[in-house]
Amino acid sequence: MLYPKKVKHRKWQRGKSRGIESRATELHFGSFGLKSLGTCWVTSRQLEASRRAILRFFKKGGKMWVRVFPDKPITTKGNEVPLGGGKGGVDHYVFPMRPGRVIFEIDGLTEEMAKAALKIAGDKLPVKTKFIKKEE
Repeated sequence: MLYPKKVKHRKWQRGKSRGIESRATELHFGSFGLKSLGTCWVTSRQLEASRRAILRFFKKGGKMWVRVFPDKPITTKGNEVPLGGGKGGVDHYVFPMRPGRVIFEIDGLTEEMAKAALKIAGDKLPVKTKFIKKEE
């Protein structure tokens, strides 16, 4: 799974997910892509499940780019821990998704296979997505 090797700050504040994405909104590497239509936190486990679903469609060809990286640490406190005692330990990492972000890009497949692969990958994510292709 994806997680950062080293972070500047071990624990972050939660923050707000507002607005639409301004970066990574167009295809740069591949011919087909999966674009986010909503706002949510995508965990590294969900990204890995989607990535594996896409890789199943690559028999002996194709290339994939993952355009997001989960680097926001999410903390939890254990069960039956009383109030006080500070913030809990880092449990997992997420990527705060905003509308318009390209999540995956693929190349080397036909459009039908790419659409099927990205549909299955999108079903594994907690956000609505749409299939996009490069304009010629």
